[in-house]
Amino acid sequence: MSEIAQTDNFNDKTNIKVVGVGGAGGNAVNRMIAEGLQNVEFVAINTDAKDLLRSDADVKISLNDNTSRGLGAGADPEKGAKAAQDHQSDIEEALKGADMVFVTCGEGGGTGTGASPIVARAAHQQGALTIAVVTRPFSFEGPQRTASAKLGIENLRKEVDALIVIPNDRLLELSDRTIGIVDAFKTADTALLAGVQGITDLITMNSYIHVDFSDVTAILRGAGTALFGIGSARGEDRATQAAEIAISSPLLEESVEGAHGALINIAGPTDLKLQEAKAATELVQRAIHPEAQIIWGLALDDAYGDEVRVTVIAAGFDANSKKSDGQAPTLEEAYRDVTQPAASDQLPAAAEPQDGQPSLIQQLPESPAPAAAQEQAMDGTGEQQIFSPDDPGDLDIPDFLR
Repeated sequence: MSEIAQTDNFNDKTNIKVVGVGGAGGNAVNRMIAEGLQNVEFVAINTDAKDLLRSDADVKISLNDNTSRGLGAGADPEKGAKAAQDHQSDIEEALKGADMVFVTCGEGGGTGTGASPIVARAAHQQGALTIAVVTRPFSFEGPQRTASAKLGIENLRKEVDALIVIPNDRLLELSDRTIGIVDAFKTADTALLAGVQGITDLITMNSYIHVDFSDVTAILRGAGTALFGIGSARGEDRATQAAEIAISSPLLEESVEGAHGALINIAGPTDLKLQEAKAATELVQRAIHPEAQIIWGLALDDAYGDEVRVTVIAAGFDANSKKSDGQAPTLEEAYRDVTQPAASDQLPAAAEPQDGQPSLIQQLPESPAPAAAQEQAMDGTGEQQIFSPDDPGDLDIPDFLR
């Protein structure tokens, strides 16, 4: 084959799929579609047939059988996991051909918590770079839901290359005390959108210095815990200020210190100086591990006006790497951790099911039911603010990412 023919047949488009699992994941997918997230295929997976009817995803998978009748998992992660296993072939077919798969859900419920590790495993076994972006439930939703989320996150961590966890309580702290319920959960949807878009834009943006799929893979493959931040600033020292905002985001559960890899994307007008980009990159470099691998990209467009946006994806934290051989806690242990954080004695191991097969997710000890159901509520239509009130049409970055 001639060199010209090889070039003509070459397709450098990365196949990216975003999978929303459960009610919260499905609502997040609808939000991403409404916000115009480009160059990705959307998949919605749910045990709730009625909720799935509201999905705008390209592919919908109903995890129902004669027992559940499409009525949901009843906040039972065990049922969610079993339903996903029963429909594994459908899930694998939907993920076929993907180079990168994002799994997004609200942890603590039934379908998202139980089924998301099954979905992630299917993606990973097909060779896709697998990244999970999930929310941790509000504390007011009760200790059972918090414990379920803790176990679900650890189970998911073992099946993905990189895991980004967004704590809903931080969203509540950053919001106005008068914020309505709909707008509060919409903020959580926006956070999930930002986590996914922060990575996909690195690959799909038409950049002056391009970050490609191989670059993203080099940083995120097998990375374990990952953190993301987005910052925007104008005026003097705009690039360094934007970088400082990005690595100091109040949504980050941990500091970027110790990260062994970082993706940095700097976007701004065509008059952006090389020294500005250098200063922003060096600021991030000083904040992470001194021997970290850094890959950076640059997007220039006069539509940014005087504004510079910096996106940072940090990963490769030794203590939380998925390469660890440690076992995830049982749900009983997770429940005790959140209800008695000071206790040092250990609970006995939970009993196995009577058929001799280990349970996918151990049962909770008896306790009052959670106060709310996160998976059914992540939806809304409130307006979001941006960093600069002086020019609301410039960039669309919500304040909580500062």
